[in-house]
Amino acid sequence: MISCLRDIYPSLYGKEYSEKEMDERFESLVKKHKEIFGKDDAALFSAPGRTEIGGNHTDHNLGKVIGGSVNLDTIGAVSKRSDMRVIIASEGFPVVDVDISDLEIKQGEKNGTDSLVRGIAKAFVNKGLSIGGWEANTTTKVLGGSGLSSSAAIEVLIGEIFNNLYNDDKLPPIEIAKMGKYAENVYFGKPSGLLDQASCALGGVVGIDFKDTENPLLTPIRFSFEEYGYKMIITDTRGSHADLTGEYAAVPPEMREVAAFYGKANLREVEFSDFIHDMKAIREKVQNDRALLRAYHFFTENERVDYMLQALKEGDIDGFLGFVQESGNSSFRFLQNVYPASSPANQGLSLAIALSEKVLQGEGAVRVHGGGFAGTIQAYVPEHLTDKYIKAMENLFGEGCSMKIAIRERPVSRIM
Repeated sequence: MISCLRDIYPSLYGKEYSEKEMDERFESLVKKHKEIFGKDDAALFSAPGRTEIGGNHTDHNLGKVIGGSVNLDTIGAVSKRSDMRVIIASEGFPVVDVDISDLEIKQGEKNGTDSLVRGIAKAFVNKGLSIGGWEANTTTKVLGGSGLSSSAAIEVLIGEIFNNLYNDDKLPPIEIAKMGKYAENVYFGKPSGLLDQASCALGGVVGIDFKDTENPLLTPIRFSFEEYGYKMIITDTRGSHADLTGEYAAVPPEMREVAAFYGKANLREVEFSDFIHDMKAIREKVQNDRALLRAYHFFTENERVDYMLQALKEGDIDGFLGFVQESGNSSFRFLQNVYPASSPANQGLSLAIALSEKVLQGEGAVRVHGGGFAGTIQAYVPEHLTDKYIKAMENLFGEGCSMKIAIRERPVSRIM
């Protein structure tokens, strides 16, 4: 089995991986499956983490984004069961054991993986598809809190297991992503958009237009930043997300305050030119200048996504990096999600961006990554500066804070 996997590794991990390390990783996974469940004929699945390339805080107002699956993944060894129990033994976490013959929402399961299992199973039933029991052990390189969506990776992994074992892979990856979002919204209790799940499920770089949330428009692009001499590096500033729920939660409704001026539910339904023309009247009505600034970010970021996609299609790396820098500046000045207004003394992201610009000296680009306020930044670093850049980040935020990542082409899937 392991020798067959070696042909698959490049589609999962690109060019930068240790074959020996991956062999040991999968051998350990299969061995543990036999130890835990007593079976040695497990199927193997892989779900990637994701990176947000463009479209910072636009999806929740039906905007446009660019996401990318990355070469850090959650892998699972899976066997079918003859009953309706789903058992998941994830490395470092309590075992999840869910009886999916009961698909009612359980309040006590909110914010837990068991709610995701039940919710995704319900999503399959809602579509008239089959479900059944299975048991899995998993391990992940998508670190929690890294901004690479470890939760979305496990969601689409669960969805693909149901899809493969009981439905002959009928559903395309975007439908798996929608099921993850449904479970997260309805069962888990988190009002997230579709960006994370879609980016984890689809593979490669993909532009996603959420104007029609039920049928988002997908623009897949094959692109390798390494081929143009750049490394994508995510740095975790190791700031705490505790007490920041209110900061995140304020962004979508503040944008919608501006939309409500026009009697609309989301900013995507408003014309940018109308917003500029009516800015004085909106300001007098809304009485919240930050809401207007965040709306301005939404409109310009939506336009920027189109420019970024075009630059990637044309192989215009310099143009793309210019738009990345613009996106980061807009997030800092207008969206205002680089540090929490409630705690201005905590500005790890601001420091990381400042130090990045000092090291890069006008080369590459840097921006906030994902939700913001604390957490991670994303940098495109020329290869000749990579070691210097990582050393600078680690001197400030600690050893291991920076991760080199690369785009993975393969979607969530059964790999063996």
